[in-house]
Amino acid sequence: MSIEGSSKPRLADSATLRWDKVRDKWVLQSPERLFFPDDVAVSVISLCDGQRTLQSITDELAREFDAPATAIYDDTVELLKGLAAEGVIVHDAGPR
Repeated sequence: MSIEGSSKPRLADSATLRWDKVRDKWVLQSPERLFFPDDVAVSVISLCDGQRTLQSITDELAREFDAPATAIYDDTVELLKGLAAEGVIVHDAGPR
């Protein structure tokens, strides 16, 4: 998956992010797969609505975590690439 600042990531139609009361943690679920994202991953995934660009997600996370935007950007790209490889994140590549 090639992702850039203008990409608009979102959960795949088959994936859901929800709070699991029994496990008392966040669960990212897709057919035949179950992931337990940490709090930072939940913050990223929650912003992936298909409307926000990667750059706007990064900017928002940098403000929320009071961290350098470049580090947030790199970490977010790596997370999203991994989730895309698992088929739970898709994106609109934006204008070419």
